Amino acid sequence: MKRDNNHLQPNPDPSSSLGGGSSAGKAKLWVEEDCGMDELLAVLGYKVKTSDMAEVAQKLEQLEEVMCNVQDDGISHLASETVHFNPSDLSTWLQSMLSEFNPPSSFDPFGAAGTTAAALDDSFLCGPAESSTLSTLDFENNNRQHQKSGQQIFEEASCSDYDLKAIPGKAIYSPNTQPPTHDSSSSSTHNIVKPEKRLKSTSGSHSDIFPPPPPATAAYGIPSDSIRPVVLVDSQENGIRLVHALMACAEAVQQNNLNLAEALVKQIGFLAISQAGAMRKVATYFAEALARRIYRLYPQNPLDHSLSDVLHMHFYETCPYLKFAHFTANQAILEAFEGKKRVHVIDFSMNQGMQWPALMQALALRPGGPPAFRLTGIGPPSHDNSDHLQEVGWKLAQLAETIHVEFEYRGFVANSLADLDASMLDLRPTEVEAVAVNSVFELHKLLARPGAIDKVFSVVEQMRPEIVTIVEQEANHNGPVFLDRFTEALHYYSTLFDSLEGSASGQDKVMSEVYLGKQICNVVACEGVDRVERHESLTQWRNRFTSAGFSPVLLGSNAFKQASMLLALFAGGDGYGVEENNGCLMLGWHNRPLITTSAWKPANNTSPTSTITY
Repeated sequence: MKRDNNHLQPNPDPSSSLGGGSSAGKAKLWVEEDCGMDELLAVLGYKVKTSDMAEVAQKLEQLEEVMCNVQDDGISHLASETVHFNPSDLSTWLQSMLSEFNPPSSFDPFGAAGTTAAALDDSFLCGPAESSTLSTLDFENNNRQHQKSGQQIFEEASCSDYDLKAIPGKAIYSPNTQPPTHDSSSSSTHNIVKPEKRLKSTSGSHSDIFPPPPPATAAYGIPSDSIRPVVLVDSQENGIRLVHALMACAEAVQQNNLNLAEALVKQIGFLAISQAGAMRKVATYFAEALARRIYRLYPQNPLDHSLSDVLHMHFYETCPYLKFAHFTANQAILEAFEGKKRVHVIDFSMNQGMQWPALMQALALRPGGPPAFRLTGIGPPSHDNSDHLQEVGWKLAQLAETIHVEFEYRGFVANSLADLDASMLDLRPTEVEAVAVNSVFELHKLLARPGAIDKVFSVVEQMRPEIVTIVEQEANHNGPVFLDRFTEALHYYSTLFDSLEGSASGQDKVMSEVYLGKQICNVVACEGVDRVERHESLTQWRNRFTSAGFSPVLLGSNAFKQASMLLALFAGGDGYGVEENNGCLMLGWHNRPLITTSAWKPANNTSPTSTITY
């Protein structure tokens, strides 16, 4: 079968964009190296010189034509032996295969003028870097009197994921034409319908593995002369190639090989099209982030606070992560405030204040009556100069009046938590008022500026809180090596996007994906103080807090039970799981922890620590 080979010609302009859509319109997928080797094929394990590309393409066409049109008795000798080859020497192997087939002299490898056939599967070019074996082909002619009626058998002789093989998948039809029959000695003037090549993993009789071949005259009621060749496409294999392309592109970026990175990031776009669901979305966001890094198209300004709040609320509604964070933190704060008459919560992550109505209602139901509740909310400035923190306070004040809770609120606008000072917060003696500090997905942003996290730890210690509740992503996106960060982020966000697939489709889900996509862009594309999504694992945060003079507070069994009940509201909790880790609670998807709630207090605070029982 033929395919256009124009896209295999050397690309004189590595910066030129790739075409899309049809096989003939696929753009150049490789760039030249000084040594003359095709760089993109070299990444996939093949060593093909730039000058040999046209010849290799021609041999591929010839081999495909021969395999479809040569008579079975001309290649029957291949059924009795296995041909070993080195996939890196692609040109030599093609030549040896053509010589093995030994087509008749009258055979025209290019076919009649105007004749076309199914396109060659691109997965043929994605061979392994190591030596492997060519699968044995067993062709039986059901027109020969002394042979049994058989089928074409494709015996898998290698465990490689990238060997040439027929793979179940979507059927893509080529133009409705048939390759001409060139063997004049054949007595039949009709094209014989042959069964597809099938995988065979174990030895045995052909009839035990495959069903009988369809009648030669028709298939599903369609005359045999109208049957079109079929190329089977495997989205799972393309998914593997997509991950490999993402990793290869990230490695090229780390090595500052921008020409190769540019070619690979364009290939990622083509491969992502064949995927569905979470994989396609994740690959698209990572490809965009890589492209921004390659072309230095960094985000110009921080995300508008109003848009950030909108995305945050949609993420809250779509999945249980933020609800888990609020429920577990609130339960720890509620237990720390037990018996206190006046309480003060200092929230480092105020946003829309969605965490606090539930705590206020729990305080209102406390035996002996609710305490006086003071809330200090801290948030970034708004781009439109609106006082959004004050608007949140008004809404909470209305709720407090409804449930009869004495309420006091104050909002602070700060570009960074490191700008805070304890004297600004109107702190009262601990004998009068108990303090709790709360932070959800905020502390990791301080790691972009040297010394910022230490300053915040010092300010928190001056507040002398009863408890400090911290919720952070369970990931390590703050390492010094870009490729390591990229790999960790790819695994982490793939899991997050996969968990969103179980949510009902709608605006909330779409906006939640945008919310996560913004984080991906920051982790991959940005550096220096602009890279604020510097997530760290629980172990790393534990080391930071203990070094700063804080002691852990064990989250009680009530927090664990409430978190478990919360998950039951989301698709019955299928896929989600809560795990206890040394007094901290982790929420994960299919055994992969994604966020962690932990609680701390200054080491000089002698109030008793709660116990944990499960």
